[in-house]
Amino acid sequence: MSLTTQQVNDTIHEFQQNFIISELSVEQIATELQTSTEKIQHILNLQQKSIEDPWILKIFLEQHISKIGKTPVAFTALQGDYHQYWFLNTKKIDNMKLSKGDK
Repeated sequence: MSLTTQQVNDTIHEFQQNFIISELSVEQIATELQTSTEKIQHILNLQQKSIEDPWILKIFLEQHISKIGKTPVAFTALQGDYHQYWFLNTKKIDNMKLSKGDK
């Protein structure tokens, strides 16, 4: 499944909003997810190759935002139970394991 241009733009905007709400730095997120800051930047801008990576970052941000007592911005394209999407590697998402490399 691929996103339309509008969905891509909306998702990037939703990531940016949640990133701000999280009050985390890119460096903090990279450390928590055991990856590079470049990788996080690529995901925030939907410039990565792995289709699971945005789901992992989405879940991470939502959980952190909830933990600090705030409400995350809802994602319009990345929604529902990812286990129901046949094209996603759900084990990778369940394990919160980002793909290797910066993209």
